[in-house]
Amino acid sequence: MAKHGKRVRAAREAFAGKDNLSVEEAVSLVKENASAKFDETLEIALNLGVDPRHADQMVRGVVTLPNGTGKTVRVAVFARGAKADDAQAAGADIVGAEDLMETIQGGAIEFDRCIATPDMMPIVGRLGKILGPRNLMPNPKVGTVTMDVTSAVQAAKGGEVQFRVEKAGVIHAGVGKTSFDAAKLAENVRAFIDAVVKAKPAGAKGTYMKKVSLSSTMGPGVSIDVTSATGN
Repeated sequence: MAKHGKRVRAAREAFAGKDNLSVEEAVSLVKENASAKFDETLEIALNLGVDPRHADQMVRGVVTLPNGTGKTVRVAVFARGAKADDAQAAGADIVGAEDLMETIQGGAIEFDRCIATPDMMPIVGRLGKILGPRNLMPNPKVGTVTMDVTSAVQAAKGGEVQFRVEKAGVIHAGVGKTSFDAAKLAENVRAFIDAVVKAKPAGAKGTYMKKVSLSSTMGPGVSIDVTSATGN
């Protein structure tokens, strides 16, 4: 049986017997026990009562966290002409068209968010097998296929988080850094949960939100009282 270090043992002891906490209690517990040598991310995991294999049970969306993510987001934009200029002026890290497509096909994916103007989608569509599995494919439903590239780039840089349910019915995302003030982290957590609640699909039956838990990048998780978190 593997032996755990002092930091891991201490964290597990701090979390022992604690379950179904309020958002604020859970945030404080995770924050107080985030002891890695780097600024850990506060991570949220939601277990939903959906089967994403059915189109009417897919959950996806986007939320702008009120206090940002604390993460530097690298943004790539497919655009030409004036829209390419707008993207660069807004702070996009990479801007291109066919040249960007070829770079990605060559295996270089040096960005965290991909945005495209509608006229670029025939080019971007060729990258579906590469960008799709990485959840990087531009999509009008989450505002990443748009003519307003300025706003899209600024939103991506300013704390916008996309979410999409995985095969097991789980949504996972980072909602801030453990160095953030606890109240600001709690506000981010509630904003994220609220966005997932609002994204409830028509085909969802029974209990929609089964479990919500928080953890730091290197720490154990703790569950949140779902009723308290959703206000239901």
